[in-house]
Amino acid sequence: MTISTGATKGNSPFGGHKMEVNDQPSTQDPAADAEDLERKHAAMLERLSNRHQSRLSGKTDPNSATSFESTQLFLSQFSQSKLSIESQLSRIRKQPDPTHKPDLEAISLEISALEKLVAENSYFLPPTKSALASIPDRENDVLVKEFSINELEGGQNGEFTLSNLRDCEIRLKGRLRALFVDKLMNCKVYVGAVTGSVLIEGAEGCVFVLASHQIRIHNARNCDFYLRVRSRPIIEDTSGVRFAPYCLSYQGIEKDLTEANLGEETGNWANVDDFRWLRAVQSPNWSVLPESERIKMVDVSNVGNSD
Repeated sequence: MTISTGATKGNSPFGGHKMEVNDQPSTQDPAADAEDLERKHAAMLERLSNRHQSRLSGKTDPNSATSFESTQLFLSQFSQSKLSIESQLSRIRKQPDPTHKPDLEAISLEISALEKLVAENSYFLPPTKSALASIPDRENDVLVKEFSINELEGGQNGEFTLSNLRDCEIRLKGRLRALFVDKLMNCKVYVGAVTGSVLIEGAEGCVFVLASHQIRIHNARNCDFYLRVRSRPIIEDTSGVRFAPYCLSYQGIEKDLTEANLGEETGNWANVDDFRWLRAVQSPNWSVLPESERIKMVDVSNVGNSD
C-alpha cells in the first residue's frame, strides 16, 4: 500500500492537500471481496441495532464500555483524536519528506478509527436541534453586563455599533463620529457627544441618554430618550416612547459637547417628527416624559476604560 500527497484544487479537509491510498493488485476474487465487505457492514448494523435496543430496554452491556453513551465522554474522545490527527498533519506539512509515507498511513488509520467512533455512537448522540433548543433556556442565566469606553487617543472615537444586547448597561465617554444601535432590549445606554448621527434600529424597554446632531429612531417600543440634538428627532414605526432633556455628566463633558457643536440646549428633544403620523394633531406614539418620572443626572466620571 502506498500513500501520496499533492496539491488539489478541491476543498480538502486537510488544508489543500489530498491523500490517495493505492492498494497493490489483490490476488483475491473481487466478488469475494465485495461479499466480505457487505458481510462486515451487515454485522456492524446488527451490532448497533442491538446496542440501541439494549439502551431502550434499560439493560447494560458489560462489553459496551466504549460506546460513550455520555455525550461529554464522546466529545472528549473525539476532540482528542481530532487534535492528534491535525497536529500530525501540521507537522508533516511543515517538514515535507518522502519518509513521511509511513506517518501518513498511520494518520489514515486514525481517521478510519475516528469515523468508526462516530458511526458506533451515532445512536447515543442527541440531535442537533435539541442542543439549539436549549440556548434560549440559558438566556436568563447570564448575569447583567456592564461596560464602558473612555475617550481614546486623538480626541475623537470612531463609529460604534451596539447590536443584539440584552440587560446591559453601556457607557461611551468622549466624542464619537456616529452610533448605530440594533436590537437592544432592557438596556441602559449613556453616550457623550456624537458629532454625526445616531441611528436606532430596534429597541425595547431601554433608556437612552444621547447628544447628537441627528437622531433617527426606527422600530422602538416603550423606551425613554434623554436627548440633546441640533435637529428634530425622527421616529418611525415606533410606539410608547418618551422624551426628556439630556442628563449625562462626566469630567470633560462640557468640552466634548462644545467641540461637537452641542454646547447649547436647543429644546429639540421635545420637537419629535413621527414619519408615520403626518396629521396636524399630536402623534400617539410619543410623549414628553413627566418630570416626576425622569432619572436624575447620571454621572459616569468614575468608570474605567472597561468594566
